[in-house]
This record gives sequence, C-alpha cells and structure tokens, in this order.
Amino acid sequence: MSPTANIQKLPRHYLPANFAVTDWAALEPFFQELLDRPLHSKADLEKWLHDSSELEAAISEDACWRQIKMTCDTENEALEKAFEFFVMEIQPRIQPMADALNKKLLQCSYTAELDAQQYHTYLRSVQKNIDLFREANIPLHAELGVLQQQFGQITGRMTIQHQGQEYTLQQAARFLQSKDRSEREAVYRKIQERRLQDKAALNELYSQLVAKRQQVALNAGFANYRDYKFKELGRFDYTPADCEQFHAGVKQHVLPLVEDIYQHKQQALGVDTLRPWDLEAEPADLEPLRPFSHGDELLQKSIAVLEKLDPFFADCFRTMQRMGHFDLESRKGKAPGGYNCPLAESGAPFIFMNAAGQMDDVTTMVHEGGHAVHSFLAHPLPLTAFKEYPMEIAEVASMAMELFTMDHWQPFFANEAELKRAKLHQLERSITIFPWIATIDKFQHWVYTHPTHTLDERADAWLSILNEFSTRTLDTSGLEGYRQYSWQRQLHLFEVPFYYIEYGIAQLGAIGLWMQYKQDPKAALQHYMQALSLGGTKTLPELYQAAGLRFDFSPAHIQQLMLFVKSEMEKL
Repeated sequence: MSPTANIQKLPRHYLPANFAVTDWAALEPFFQELLDRPLHSKADLEKWLHDSSELEAAISEDACWRQIKMTCDTENEALEKAFEFFVMEIQPRIQPMADALNKKLLQCSYTAELDAQQYHTYLRSVQKNIDLFREANIPLHAELGVLQQQFGQITGRMTIQHQGQEYTLQQAARFLQSKDRSEREAVYRKIQERRLQDKAALNELYSQLVAKRQQVALNAGFANYRDYKFKELGRFDYTPADCEQFHAGVKQHVLPLVEDIYQHKQQALGVDTLRPWDLEAEPADLEPLRPFSHGDELLQKSIAVLEKLDPFFADCFRTMQRMGHFDLESRKGKAPGGYNCPLAESGAPFIFMNAAGQMDDVTTMVHEGGHAVHSFLAHPLPLTAFKEYPMEIAEVASMAMELFTMDHWQPFFANEAELKRAKLHQLERSITIFPWIATIDKFQHWVYTHPTHTLDERADAWLSILNEFSTRTLDTSGLEGYRQYSWQRQLHLFEVPFYYIEYGIAQLGAIGLWMQYKQDPKAALQHYMQALSLGGTKTLPELYQAAGLRFDFSPAHIQQLMLFVKSEMEKL
C-alpha cells in the first residue's frame, strides 16, 4: 500500500472528543482508571495499551503546541506562562503515574503474549524508564524544562545595528556573503560582540543546567550525567567508546578534506589568509546565491522540488500548509534555530525556522522536510510509543532528504552554473559540519565527566577541543576572545544535552543512502521510506538495515564514505 499524505487526526475512543488538557484535575481520572482497570486477557491488555496511547498522544500534542507558540513569540508572557504551567504543574504529576502504568504493563501476565517483533523495542524502552525513574528527580526535571527555555529567550533578543537598521543575528548573517571584505569582517565582529554581551548570563545558565543534570544522575545511581543520559536516550547500540572512535575517524579522514575545501576557498577568493568572515563569501565575479526572497516563496519552491523527487513528499508539505503548520521567516522576538515538531494526534507536524533568503535556508527547509515525511510515514503505526524513533534514524531522514533533493533544486536556481554552485555548497557543508559535531560531542563528554569544573576550566577545555578539530588554513589569530565562548551559540548544549553526535552518525547514513540513490534512485527511495515507516519498532541496526545501510561509524567506514563524497565533489 502506497503512503498517503491525506493524514487523519487520530479518532478518540477513550477520551471525550472535545477533551482539552487544562490542568491535572482534568487528566487524573483517566490515569487512575487505567491504573485501576483489571486486565483479564490479551485482548484486555491490547485495549488498555490503545487507550493509554490515546491519552499519551493528547498530552504530547498539547505540550508541543505550548512550546511551538512560545518559540514563535518569546516576548509573549501568556504563552511563556502556559508552557511553564505544563512543565511545572502538569508534567510532574504525570511522571509517577506513567511509572506506575509502566510497572503495571511489565507485571501483567499477558504482556509475554504480545507480538515480540512488534513490541520488543517498546518494552525495552518501558523497562529502561522504570530503571531510571526516581521521585526525587520529578521537581528537577520540571526546573530543567523551564531553565532550558531561557536559552531561546536570551538569544531571541539578540540583534545588531548595521547601516542604520536593526537585524536579528540570522538576518545579519547574509552580510557575511558581502563582496566587501571589510563589511564582512565588521558584521562578523558585531555578531560576536553581541553574543559576548550575554556570555555571563549564558555561562550562568549552563552552570545551573549542568549542576541540576548531575544531581538527576546521582539520584538515579549514576556517577555522572553522561552515563545517565546514554541510558535515557536509549543508546542500546553504542557506547561512549564508540563516540571516541567517531571523533578519531573525523580527525583522521574528514579534517584533511576540510583542509582541501578551505584551501580551495582561499584560492578562489584570492586572499592571503582565510579568515572566519570569508567562509560564506564568493569570488568577486560571482553574486551570492539568493534562492528566494520570502517565506512563502521558500515554501512554494520547496513543494516544487519535492514534487519532482516523489509526489508523496510534496503532498506532505501541502497538507501542512493547509493546516497552517509552518512558521518560516526570521523576526525579532522569535526563538533561534529550526525544528520539525511531530504532533502525535494530528499526525501532520509543524516546521519552525528562521529563513533570511540564504542558501542554508533551503538546506534547513528540506532537512526539516525529511523529518516531516518521517512523521507522516510513522503516523499509521498503532501506538504513540511506536512512533518514537531513535534520533540516529530521525536525522538520516532529514539529512538524506538534503542530498536526495539536490538534483531537483532548479526552482531555486535558474541556471546550471548556479545549481552546480548550490550542490557544491551542500556537499562542502556535509563535510565541514563533521568537525563541529565531533567538537560539540567531545565537549559534552568532558563537561559531564567533570561536573564541578570552573568557568576557566570550561573555557580552556572548549578551546583545547575546538583547536583539536580546527584546520591550519583557517586563520583565527586574534579571535580567541570570541572563540572561547563560541560553544554558547549551540542550542543543543542548553536544550537537548548529548543530542548532537546523532547528526554525525546520521550524516554517514545519509551519505550511504545517497550512494544508493546515485546507482538506483527508485530503490534508494524505497529503502528510505521502508525504514521510516517502521518508526521505533525496530532496533537501530535493524532500522539501518531496512534502509540498506550498515550501522557503523568506525574510522574505516568514515574513510570509505569521505572518498565517495570527494569523488562527487570533483565532478562538480
């Protein structure tokens, strides 16, 4: 059966059709009923699982909308309060009930009769949640939920003045493509100086987050938050030692390629030394790529691109557009970054981003589009929990979409020369992101295995790791004051700790799928959709296998994939 983007909101059988999450008093009776309900057969258990799943979907969607609305307008106090109310007043009461329901499920004699193939990963995850649950961590998780949002509030206010106008940092970034090198440097320094104004606030925020996260780990019986978080993230299939292998592979086989890219850039620009404000610039005879001018144009052109790749992908975007599930343009008071937020009941997710008319916005749009397609493909699965797939496959969905769509970017780039430049830019970006991923990941390993570090030790550790993954060609002399706080621009460190190496693991998977696509586009897309439609019902190695991939991020595998990308870049 071919997938359909004509998504239907899940019908309610357990909750009243008009039920809305208002407070704990409204929710509690449903949790209590599920807890008290006798289970006399496998059929009773399956009905109980579906009712639990329906409740979970309603709560999840409500929480998502609170977060979406708040990130779209960080200056609206009512939206902030609605989000905080959920995190502080509702979620803490759900957690002990959810733990009790988990225990009821695993203690039920009929659980052993459930289809092992379909339920294995879910039951493994339930057991993991029981193992990690501690009453003492409920208030800490609530405090962390609120604290983490402060990053968006602090950075959402950041703007600079340039040529008499105010710009968000995302909008200002387009001046880094200016032909005038002195303008590029001036804007680069303004952006960095603006970030430094909040360095103390962000340092203090991060210190609070690290301390609370370490306490969560100690409460759960772990020596440090890294080891706790590996278990919480469900990293059943790899270890911190595997992450170190990835770091080593990046150093050995990716950094030399980045060095080549930067040397080529330096020659093309004709500059004596390549500086950070040169990285987005084009040679004097080339205009910067301007693929679109406003959010609606970005959306319509993206739909045209996806239509050529596979009409189902385009239909997903059309469905989301009809539902008003896009907020694309950068503006003051909007949180930074971009995301695709799955909506468990509606099925059609929400895409949020900060577009400013640049090439990178096209990449972000198709990246989030890959996540959106994943949401659509997993939506028919019978339980909400089955749709909770590991991030290491979620990011394959998004990053493979970036590479799949490249041959169809004509709506954004009118002529062949522009299209070639855009593709080369995309492939270079696919390579140059690896050292940053390794840097952020290695830094987090250091931070959480040294939880009592001082601010000076943190800055030194960051600089040391950053230099380890830097190239000789990029000249950063005199910029140490900016560099020692450059970690502060990475949202993930604040909001989703340890969620970053997934991008590296998945980029390898995406390149593997793109290799397949170059040989047989139809088979590659079939593999892609087959893997995504499994949601989280298989282990990571099995999901990769469904996509025709090996779950492998050893230096040897990294080397093989880098050689392929290098050969493709040479063709351009």
